[in-house]
Amino acid sequence: MLEHTAIPSEDASMNLAYDQSADTGPAVVCLPMFSMSRAATAAALSPALADAGLREIYLDLPGHGDTPANCPPTSQSMLDTVCAWLDHHVDAPVLAAGSSYGAYLAAGIARQRPDLVAGLLLLCPGVTIARPSRDLPDQPPLDAPTGWLDTAPTELHAHLDAALGHRTPTVVATVLAALTSGGPGDPTFQQQLQSGPDYALPDENTEVVFDGPVSVITGRQDRIVGYADQFRAMRRYPRGTYTVIDAAGHYLPYEQPTLLRSLTQDWLRRTRG
Repeated sequence: MLEHTAIPSEDASMNLAYDQSADTGPAVVCLPMFSMSRAATAAALSPALADAGLREIYLDLPGHGDTPANCPPTSQSMLDTVCAWLDHHVDAPVLAAGSSYGAYLAAGIARQRPDLVAGLLLLCPGVTIARPSRDLPDQPPLDAPTGWLDTAPTELHAHLDAALGHRTPTVVATVLAALTSGGPGDPTFQQQLQSGPDYALPDENTEVVFDGPVSVITGRQDRIVGYADQFRAMRRYPRGTYTVIDAAGHYLPYEQPTLLRSLTQDWLRRTRG
């Protein structure tokens, strides 16, 4: 059971909406995909973290879910806001987990504030923000049943066709439920962030080594961020494990939950070693 919490503070950067479990063990702080909410993150990661005794914390980033756009629309400001929240609310270091943009920020925190992070779980992580520079799969997508996208809004068809490796109506329904869960966010802020000149972190290409336990899990059919850039980034993680999963794309946690749980449990064992 997650507790819904948003603690007011005189400092607006501290006002991140979050949910947390009742467990009193070490904290694992989970960051969402771009435009998605903490509720969607919990749906993706809570089954994988179940019964681990961790204090699971799910944050809404600025301009996402129920958190107002309380910082400039730059990735560095987003990262700084999360770090300020961590400094104020948890005993460092914590385990950090994230998907896509959330994983991009988590890796950035480990580079810039390694004192805050004990281990990283990076799911389909963004490595390079500029789309033309991403190394994406060039193989055709896997076969799918006729009409597998019929329940999705037409404007999402192209995105889901590129994002999903496990291409079934059931997976589509699961992803659609995640996309519409939680608070509304601030679409204007999100657009300013994504299209602005400072969407990339300034140290994105810095070869900083993080020596805590890391698990990088990617989808073989992820045509949003790919899987090759993530493998090349493993040189930054001397205690890192890399996995690429077939029949999985950018929404891997919703596409392959059983495999995700197994790999997450392995990562948790290493964090306790």
